[in-house]
Amino acid sequence: MPVCRHERLTGTQILSTEQTDISITGQPKGDVRQIFHEITQLPRGDMPLTAFCSEFLNRVVAAMGAAGGAFWTVENGTLMLTYQINIQNLNLKIGEADERQHSRLITHITSNANGAVLVPAHSSFGNDADDKAESGGNPSDYPLLCFPLRTELETAGMVEIMLRPGGSGASPTVSQALLQFFAQSGAVAVDYFKNRQLRNFADRQSLWMQLEDFTRTIHQGLDIKTTAYTLANEGRRLIQCDRVSIAQNFGSRCKITAISGQDVIDKRSKTVNLLGRLATAVVKAGEPVWYSGDTANFAPQVEKAVDAYVDESHTRMIVVFPLMRSKKTEETEEERRKRKEKPEKPFGALIIEQIEDRRESDGMKQRIKVVAEHAGTALGNALEHHHVFLMPLWKFIGKSKILIAARHLPKTAAASVLLIALIAALIFLPWKFQIYCSGTLEPIRRQRIYSPLEAEIKKLYVDHHSPVQGPSAGQDGKAHRGTLLVELRSSELDASDAQLHGEQQEVIEKITSLTRMMQDQDRRMTDYDKADLAGQMKQARIQLETVQQKLAIFEMQQKPDLYITSPMDGVVISWDIKQRLTEKRPISRMQYVMEIADLSGDWQLELAMPEKKMGYIGDSKKVEFVLATDPSKKYEGTIVEVHDRAEVRTDLGNAGNNTSGLNTVLIKVSLDQKELLPEILRPGAECSARIDCGKRSLGFVLFYEAIAFVQKNILFRWF
Repeated sequence: MPVCRHERLTGTQILSTEQTDISITGQPKGDVRQIFHEITQLPRGDMPLTAFCSEFLNRVVAAMGAAGGAFWTVENGTLMLTYQINIQNLNLKIGEADERQHSRLITHITSNANGAVLVPAHSSFGNDADDKAESGGNPSDYPLLCFPLRTELETAGMVEIMLRPGGSGASPTVSQALLQFFAQSGAVAVDYFKNRQLRNFADRQSLWMQLEDFTRTIHQGLDIKTTAYTLANEGRRLIQCDRVSIAQNFGSRCKITAISGQDVIDKRSKTVNLLGRLATAVVKAGEPVWYSGDTANFAPQVEKAVDAYVDESHTRMIVVFPLMRSKKTEETEEERRKRKEKPEKPFGALIIEQIEDRRESDGMKQRIKVVAEHAGTALGNALEHHHVFLMPLWKFIGKSKILIAARHLPKTAAASVLLIALIAALIFLPWKFQIYCSGTLEPIRRQRIYSPLEAEIKKLYVDHHSPVQGPSAGQDGKAHRGTLLVELRSSELDASDAQLHGEQQEVIEKITSLTRMMQDQDRRMTDYDKADLAGQMKQARIQLETVQQKLAIFEMQQKPDLYITSPMDGVVISWDIKQRLTEKRPISRMQYVMEIADLSGDWQLELAMPEKKMGYIGDSKKVEFVLATDPSKKYEGTIVEVHDRAEVRTDLGNAGNNTSGLNTVLIKVSLDQKELLPEILRPGAECSARIDCGKRSLGFVLFYEAIAFVQKNILFRWF
């Protein structure tokens, strides 16, 4: 077999029309120029590698009229076939030894050649060119044109063209033109890889800037919630995915604490709960989970959690990374042994989701690993910082150092003096201690009227502010009932009255009948009959007397209840009673009807003091109060009565008392200097009062309610 000849081309132009009258392929020269022009345009766009290889190789093969070709690229130091046209024709009649020989050829040219290389058919090179097992070469029937694609930084690949047998040697001019065209096309491919390298450098620079911003942002603070939300939002931007979530351990379960793009998490959401269960399963397993549609290799508990979440959320791709603090770069043998004996447990999980597309973008796995590593460090530091004993106190002490700096020392000293003076004043300065409460102004003589029986309103004789009189003795010496207020009608009393009159009438008629019978002079009446009639007459008279007594009692005791009269002199103070006590309205026994008060008599202040404040009053008597109608004027009074029973009062008569639902003690206060009071006083007028309880320290006066709360709910319960 002849030895391979490497023919290198150094020309820079395709043959012009003056050099030959035919094209390099037998096609019109204009078509070749058009194809070459299209080839030169390919590197200018941001075309993917596979698409470029296809477009480039198809045009070169077509322009050169070649039998086929191949585009080889270097991936991880190995030549890989990226695109080919009829490359299988090389191996139609050769075995594995020929394939290895061809592989050595393209590897040798890619590593050593500096330009276009023509490899004749059935040629070889090496120490023993006749030994196919040790040599490299072209064992096929096709001459091969090879062009290594090498930039200033790396070898990117090689273009291999299969010339037709006998075509390359048809004419030296045509062969030279083929080599020139191929060299120019290879230079275009090199330009594509140079542009790709520049784009990669730009993307890498952008990625490094994003990573720098990401690390600087997540390590700015040590607040757990802020760190988690920063990781979720900034991690999503760096990874370039649809959603990033952070889960943290709470006992034996993981809960979602941050979701990118969401300020508030709905903890009752089914999707959030299922995502928390998935994070729990992965954290317990301790290994990352990459799901893109297949769960065959997952642990059963992880597979179940993934299926449940994907069915609910319709996520196409999900990655769950357990979060742990990063290992120390330098650790002693003892630390390494302890870590092996007791491995660190994950404290949470980083969850990455793709909702629409399950394909991974370029470098996504690497970015996810970087984000997971930084997330473990940042969130681990925040958790460790949060768990430090008395951390708020240490923070305060640390921040207070600035107060004793040289430039702030005078201000700090002045503020300290003022603070000490204020504390001393609160403890030692005596101050007037007064207890505040609310109440109403009421006339002393007043009385409420209630219904004496169940009946209905027959007639109302008074209205609001109507004057009334109480019972009195008339000039004739007889007692007169008070002013008639309401007349009632009772069907029960009417029935009783009718029954008694009926019984009376029945007895009268019986007596009349017996009288007639006794006056009858019939001689046939025996003495026995006369005695019997006399006995019946006596019994009838007794019945008549009994019925008359019942009627008298009814007239004296029952019937007066149908007429409600005023028990005292005064004025009706109930409001809107004509609307409440309409005709034929039913009314029950002991139901409130109206209230009467003596407005011309003495008045008093009725205070509703909360029970919890009664302990401060003691023997205090002096009271100051203001009326709601004129808060600018103060009035004085004296406590005359304090009720012994505390109860919830609903009959204070005004809506201004905020004592509803509180146990209160009723305190009655007589009014001093009555002449200073307004001429017109209204019952139930709201008042605000304060009871003088002596003098206490200023701090106690200001904070006595807080002191009582601490004593009751903290000191008493714990000590």
